[in-house]
Amino acid sequence: MQWRGRRQSSNIEDRRGSGGGFGGRGGGMRLPVRAGGGGTIGIIIVALVLWLGFGINPMQLLGMAGGGGGGVQTSQSGPGVAGTADETDDFVATVLADTEDVWTQRFQAAGETYPVPTLVLFEDQVRSACGIAGAASGPFYCPSDRKLYIDLTFFDQLRNQLDAPGDFAQAYVIAHEVGHHIQNVTGVLPRFNQTRQSMSEAEANAMSVRVELQADCYAGIWGHDTRQAGYVEPGDIDEALNAAGQIGDDTLQRRGQGTVVPDSFTHGTSEQRQTWFRRGFETGDFAACDTMDGDI
Repeated sequence: MQWRGRRQSSNIEDRRGSGGGFGGRGGGMRLPVRAGGGGTIGIIIVALVLWLGFGINPMQLLGMAGGGGGGVQTSQSGPGVAGTADETDDFVATVLADTEDVWTQRFQAAGETYPVPTLVLFEDQVRSACGIAGAASGPFYCPSDRKLYIDLTFFDQLRNQLDAPGDFAQAYVIAHEVGHHIQNVTGVLPRFNQTRQSMSEAEANAMSVRVELQADCYAGIWGHDTRQAGYVEPGDIDEALNAAGQIGDDTLQRRGQGTVVPDSFTHGTSEQRQTWFRRGFETGDFAACDTMDGDI
């Protein structure tokens, strides 16, 4: 992905360490993944991504708040943004700026104003309007304050533990969470959070899958417009599709516990996640991302 030297978003709140500005960093805290501990790694991966990572709101599962919002060619830019901390910060700010440009233009074309979200960088733990989350929550979106939250050590996990390297895989993470913001401002998340109260667990899980797949499709739309702008390199889309496949519910459950329990899916299978990202990327059509009706 061509991201260096381009516009960076200022809608970033840095809560890492004691620094108040975007450049401030603390000591950092990595997830306690042990080499060789297959069971432990599996549990952490499932907790990190299946239930919490890429989810609507991890605090739902902790009982803290009401609801909110995984052989591939790699790109020329290598296995992801693994350079200095400042480079990673710049990358995140550039990708967020891309999402702002894409969705601002699309909202304007529809006669609407896009309310840009804020991205919060944190380490160890963070307090949001949805409650308190630890680093193991992975990236999440809180609809109550319209903010995206991410501990950037998640990118290390994405690359090293989830076998999803590449800068475009990392960009997909951000674009997916922005997809939940789109759902929030268009009313999808509020309706889901209201109706889920009267649903059984299985019904709520099934609806959650539809919500997550739509966010994947919206991430694909971002990819479509980013390609149109000339910033996508050979292999980038393969990185995003690989990431989508690696964090599918079936893949994570098979890796973590050796069995697959479809009724517990909350994000969709690997095939579904890849299909809906690809649909958004290939069509660039907002209407094509309607996962709420029909087969998925």
